[in-house]
Amino acid sequence: MAQLIGTDEIEAVRIELAEIGRSLRSSFRQSASFFRSNSALGKKVVDVTKLGGPEKHMFIERLIRHIEHDNLKLLHKMRRRIDKVGVKLPTIEVRYANLRVEAECQVVDGKPLPTLWNTLKSILSTVTRLPGLPSQDAHIHIIKDVSGVIRPGRITLLLGPPGCGKTTLLKALSGNLDKALKVTGEISYNGYKLEEFVAQKTSAYISQHDVHIPEMTVRETLDFSAHCQGIGSRAEIMAEVSRREKESKIVPDPDVDTYMKAISVEGQKTTLQTDYILKILGLDICADTIFGDAMRRGISGGQKKRLTTGEMLVGPTKAFFMDEISNGLDSSTTYQIISCLQQLAHITDATILVSLLQPAPETFDLFDDIMLMGEGKIVYHGPRSDVLEFFSSCGFKCPERKGVADFLQEAST
Repeated sequence: MAQLIGTDEIEAVRIELAEIGRSLRSSFRQSASFFRSNSALGKKVVDVTKLGGPEKHMFIERLIRHIEHDNLKLLHKMRRRIDKVGVKLPTIEVRYANLRVEAECQVVDGKPLPTLWNTLKSILSTVTRLPGLPSQDAHIHIIKDVSGVIRPGRITLLLGPPGCGKTTLLKALSGNLDKALKVTGEISYNGYKLEEFVAQKTSAYISQHDVHIPEMTVRETLDFSAHCQGIGSRAEIMAEVSRREKESKIVPDPDVDTYMKAISVEGQKTTLQTDYILKILGLDICADTIFGDAMRRGISGGQKKRLTTGEMLVGPTKAFFMDEISNGLDSSTTYQIISCLQQLAHITDATILVSLLQPAPETFDLFDDIMLMGEGKIVYHGPRSDVLEFFSSCGFKCPERKGVADFLQEAST
């Protein structure tokens, strides 16, 4: 015998069915949105050369939400894909032997006033030495007969007091020294001397001075740099990886495949690599702000420093020589950038030498090797884990509660 249902029970059932209907409609809308997003960004066949600015931004935002962890995950996925088909990434080993850098300078006692006599002396001294006047020339040894090896897959910290020759060493190793300086000794990349190839296409020197075009935005600066540097060997590596995957019938991860193909396309005005560098350096919040100058307000000092670093990271080079990249940055931002560089070195076998003045202890611990300079000579170059034992054997013991980097700076002066 059927049981009669009261009015209150009928109303409760109607409310429950309405709630289920709303839940299903919401779920359908989310699924449709997800499908449209994935269809545009690589789950289906996509022409990566036709991805617009919003699509690139959405793709990077979905690929890298948490910079430190997701960037590491992306690099690991790319490396596993390459290793799975047996393709080897190019690496660079930088060697320098008996390297010596000297300069001829003019000695000036104080700052002479632009008087007629001082001007006459300056003109005549360039032609001939006047009788009774001391010599105005001085011979300075900036780097004094140093030798060493910077290996790929490791990140090295260059420490030393101001004026010890750090900038000169970085410029010498990257092939960016002033032609007026006298250089002796030998510098080689994988056995090839600097005179045998164009070092600037293989390595990147990142200056401590932030010099950019004031009218260009942050994104335009990185896009312009990427366009000038090209893609290097990315296209050849991508073509070989794809060919071997087809032969082995391997289906790659769609997101990784989209990213690797997008950064391997030559001749693009705007690249996905730019959005990637903007994200990992925290410059995405000011991507459309101009660099600025004394007359036009632009990005902050810390953002300028990060832009200078990103300008070289956006290219295809495998060897990086970075000069005081932490100036104007807080310790947490410096840690984040060095952490990304460490991941780049360890996973992609890049060669990285970074000069920092006073790194925080947590940043110091990210480095594999330490190079300590003093008065133009290299005092120590080796693993970070052995540096305290080395100085202890020399009679210099690091006091308790003192940072290792600060101790090394004081020991080298």
